[in-house]
Amino acid sequence: MLPAGAVFPFDFGFVPATLGGDGDPLDVLVLMDEPAFTGCLVEARLVGVVEALQTERDGERTRNDRLIAVASEAHLHKGIRRLGQLDEHLVEEIEHFFVSYNEVKGKTFEPQGRHGSRRAREIVEEGVRRYRRGKRGASKKD
Repeated sequence: MLPAGAVFPFDFGFVPATLGGDGDPLDVLVLMDEPAFTGCLVEARLVGVVEALQTERDGERTRNDRLIAVASEAHLHKGIRRLGQLDEHLVEEIEHFFVSYNEVKGKTFEPQGRHGSRRAREIVEEGVRRYRRGKRGASKKD
């Protein structure tokens, strides 16, 4: 739930079968022509990532990166293949949204750097490995 007057700058979701540094599925912001509905699976291509540290209310700091992708069938963004092809101001607005969104929740979101699709893919691959390790560990406990 977002605070009154706040909206996600694009569709925001997660990458299935992944785990991020915060223990949740990896977050992804998807640039699309039209909003999707909750629970919709969108085929997208990664263009980059904003790597970030997040400080929780209790002071615990975790990685909480924001992957940025473009919907595969998006007409408005069909030529976008790299984060550097997006307008700089747009990327700054995306970062600012996550800073202010977390601030309202009593958390701190600190962007650590922007990287392209190669780094974004590495983060997804690590998220998949982390998810699989967790699944194996859970099945051994059962």
